[in-house]
Amino acid sequence: MPQPKLATFPAIRGALRFYQIASVITGVMLLLLCTEMVIKYALGHELFLGGSGGFLWFAPVIETAAGQESTGDGVNLSLGILIAHGWFYVVYLFACFRVWSLMRWGFGRFIMLALGGIVPLLSFFMEARVGREVRAYLAEREASEAAAPTPTPATEGTR
Repeated sequence: MPQPKLATFPAIRGALRFYQIASVITGVMLLLLCTEMVIKYALGHELFLGGSGGFLWFAPVIETAAGQESTGDGVNLSLGILIAHGWFYVVYLFACFRVWSLMRWGFGRFIMLALGGIVPLLSFFMEARVGREVRAYLAEREASEAAAPTPTPATEGTR
């Protein structure tokens, strides 16, 4: 498998930092989304901001012929959480792609990274594992390159 070039190490570090931030945000949004889904489908309520119920309040969801509809007015925070997670997941996929392509990993690794935004809590574990692996790899490669003798102009002609 091809290895990343030393010249890409600064880009890898930047991509790793971006991945770690996106991973945490996506993980938190996924937990909020799971909580929102339990409240909506198990308890029959949606979270609203403002409106007739006050600052933050839960409005009941009723079953109609067209499906489930909320009885609340104001800003539907439940829908906002759903939309925000969707967009943060797109950003998270981009961050996964950057790390994956710069590190030149196999496609299965990309799938595992992408699952971090779908499986609750997985993004937190993947963020820690990927960060640890990438930093260890970069440190090992830099140490091996520093220990290797560099050819000088005088010795290059003798080969």
